[in-house]
Amino acid sequence: MTTLTAILAIMFFPAGISLILSGMFYEWADHKLVARFQSRIGPRWFQPLADTLKLLSKEEIEPLGVNRLLFFGLPVVALAGSLTAALYVPIFGLQPVHSFPGDLIVSLYLLSLLTMSTGLAGWNSESRFSIVGATRTLTQLFAYEAPFLLALLGPAMAAGSWQINNIIAYTESHWMIFLQPVGFVIALIGLMGKLELPPFDAPEAETEIVAGALTEYSGRGLALFHIGKSVELVVGVSLVTAFYLGGIGNPLLFLLKTLGLLFVMALLQSMLTRLRIDQTVGLWWRIGALLALLQILVLILWR
Repeated sequence: MTTLTAILAIMFFPAGISLILSGMFYEWADHKLVARFQSRIGPRWFQPLADTLKLLSKEEIEPLGVNRLLFFGLPVVALAGSLTAALYVPIFGLQPVHSFPGDLIVSLYLLSLLTMSTGLAGWNSESRFSIVGATRTLTQLFAYEAPFLLALLGPAMAAGSWQINNIIAYTESHWMIFLQPVGFVIALIGLMGKLELPPFDAPEAETEIVAGALTEYSGRGLALFHIGKSVELVVGVSLVTAFYLGGIGNPLLFLLKTLGLLFVMALLQSMLTRLRIDQTVGLWWRIGALLALLQILVLILWR
């Protein structure tokens, strides 16, 4: 009975296999929507799972001149950060598994591990494509992390708490998308920048630098990075939805709201062309960060 309980916990625990599978579902939905917007058929529903199983079954080739500890350890750290962040976020419209004062800051830090691990993975390689991709990844991290953090601090300051549970309880009766529309736009664009989705995909532009920082990765390592990105998509969309679109409420309604947010993100990906790294960083750092700071200043004066 203990073994059966452990298996069920692994299957359905919000930071377990169910979260990984939901990440693949969100990835498929994003790719399918983008394809439909571009008059293409798009992938079938099982494509992300098939790609992951294929990568996990392939041999992982170790390039010459890399640090073995970093090369094999960074994909694990990237995935672990995304899965751990899910413990404090209302995944599937359910209450967070664990909560403590200041868990919002911890969650945002854990969500940054994927980007930092990707950048370090590129720097650990001798490939010119990996180094260029790593430089762009870390540059974009500094440009998008601060505005995204500031955008999520708006609902936190309005709720008077740094604890995600308390913020959600406040936003259930206060739709922040109407009270802080600037913060919502910044959070949405910041999330797309964190995930390196078009038009902010300069760090992994396949027409320029192959696969960017992950050019030298194959097999299990590449699969873990892709799974980590899918999980971070679920966690990020859930966090923005809970903060700006009326909290949790009904789990089914929460799922529909997250899919609606994914629809908007896919629409933006289809409408906009890829930005150069200088356009991505310079424009957004000046405008996004200043608008987020201005919103916080208005909140302080209002309170």
